[in-house]
Amino acid sequence: MHKAPIPHALSTACAALMLALAGCAVGPTYRAPATTGTMTWHAPVPHDGQAGALQDWWAQFNDAALTRFIAWAEADSPTLTQAWASIEKARATLTTARAGSLPVLTATAGATRSGGTAATSATTRSAGLDASWELDLFGRARRNTEAASARVEAREADWHDARVSLAAEVADTYVQVRACGLLADAYERELVSVTRTEATTATMVAAGFTAPSDGALAQASLASSRSAAINQRAQCALLLKSLVYLTGHDEPELLATMADGSTAVPRPAGLAVDSVPAQVLRQRPDLASLERELAASSAEIGAAQADLYPSLSLSGAITRSLSQSLTTWSFGPALSMSLFNGGARRAAVDNANASYTSALAGYQLGVRSAVREVEQALVNLDSTALRATEAHRAAEAYRRYLDATEANWRAGTASLLSLEEARRSALSAEIDDLTLTQSQVSDWIALYKALGGGWTPGATVTTNKNGAPS
Repeated sequence: MHKAPIPHALSTACAALMLALAGCAVGPTYRAPATTGTMTWHAPVPHDGQAGALQDWWAQFNDAALTRFIAWAEADSPTLTQAWASIEKARATLTTARAGSLPVLTATAGATRSGGTAATSATTRSAGLDASWELDLFGRARRNTEAASARVEAREADWHDARVSLAAEVADTYVQVRACGLLADAYERELVSVTRTEATTATMVAAGFTAPSDGALAQASLASSRSAAINQRAQCALLLKSLVYLTGHDEPELLATMADGSTAVPRPAGLAVDSVPAQVLRQRPDLASLERELAASSAEIGAAQADLYPSLSLSGAITRSLSQSLTTWSFGPALSMSLFNGGARRAAVDNANASYTSALAGYQLGVRSAVREVEQALVNLDSTALRATEAHRAAEAYRRYLDATEANWRAGTASLLSLEEARRSALSAEIDDLTLTQSQVSDWIALYKALGGGWTPGATVTTNKNGAPS
């Protein structure tokens, strides 16, 4: 006997019902991208016997001003406030997504006053309850909840990343301020020496013991030294403005805080980088954020695919007429399915797949960038350490050379030109020494940030008693 063909819509509905009875959620099952555990560093790894942990690393600087500045910055940072607001928005979205799988109950009440031409009137009062519940047959609500939950974790990781970046920026700026102050002192000492040389030379020119050209050279050297000193003070002022911007405190308070401590460039304990890249990658909150975004994109594919299938909802209502003591009720299921939508729902699936592909590429790019940042920080740190050692030796040697040349000049066995050349060489060497000392500390800070800055995977953001993130 010939059987009539089953309509496509009916067959789809039957398949949907079978899948629903099986309790399945459509869409891919997410698995985090695997990282290769055999990767090795291709850069010099520091092992100086002073390995310090990432946790509480700033305390190892033993600098009270630095610790206080970082605390000030974290307590009043618009960047962290924005990151915290993003967490709040993501959590609100998660609450909304969870509500999508729950029944909706609405209470109604009303009173109506009516009348006619016969001057009669009546009041009708009623109250009722309406309930509706869309069954999550194909996991759309579950997938949306998964996506929203992953994005909460991503925003929390973003907050930790912002916190690590802020601390590193404050510390690096503070180190530059300290180094700038030492450089300014060097220029000021040099200016004092050059001023004395110019005055002595002017006296000798006036007495006829020295050629006028030596007087002109001394004056030019004095003007150049003054310009360099002014420029260095300006650079220090600019760096101090940056600290004001980062901490939210005014200059007098910053200067008073720094005056209580040492003027030397603070130096931290070293960091041992003996983990393979795959392990280090799990320590970075920015990569955790990218991975959670990838998980959210995967869940959204399932949510989009669930829209291709029928939806089943249950609804009911109870209405009580208080005027007539009459109660009515209704209850029943409703099955709906889109028969024609111009390809919009299929396009939504394609869009979700494309978003996942983009998120995966973003994560892979983030992994490459993380490895690059760590290896570049290692190379810079190794190079700077070697150069700093040589620069310190050069500074000491040039200073001895300047002292000897100045003694010879006062004894009349060296020319003013030789003295000024020796002075410029000594100053240049001292500047290189101080600059490389500051660069070495900055490279340690860059490595600290590249390694994740002490963030622990899975760490959540909580609030203190004042409602602020902690």
